[in-house]
Amino acid sequence: MFSKKHSKPQTRIDSLIGAGTTIEGDLNFSGGMRIDGQVNGNVIAAQGKPSTLVLSEQARVNGEVNVTHLVINGIISGPVFASEYMELQSKAKVNGDVHYTTLEIQLGAIVEGRLIHTNTEAQDKVVAFKASSGE
Repeated sequence: MFSKKHSKPQTRIDSLIGAGTTIEGDLNFSGGMRIDGQVNGNVIAAQGKPSTLVLSEQARVNGEVNVTHLVINGIISGPVFASEYMELQSKAKVNGDVHYTTLEIQLGAIVEGRLIHTNTEAQDKVVAFKASSGE
């Protein structure tokens, strides 16, 4: 019951996309990343490893975002997947569906899409049954 195995958010930023920088294409990363510029493509963290993405007030992402921990204060146009924690700060704007486990929304944040809760405990407990051979 108390054994939720969440990873800790990355406190260290390994990569920075600076203000005034535009990236055309998908962006794959691991660890911590901060975006102050613009990404026209998907931003995807390495699967199975803890990751943190921070989008500053100037940041804009046009594409899917898929990470474990996400802090948004900029704009995302596309679906968002945060497998553990997501914070929408006061200047955040998301145009797309938001898939989350834990969500914090500050006054002023805007979501133009659906909020979809992902229950990771239920997914962990799913058991696949073999189809019995017909007799």
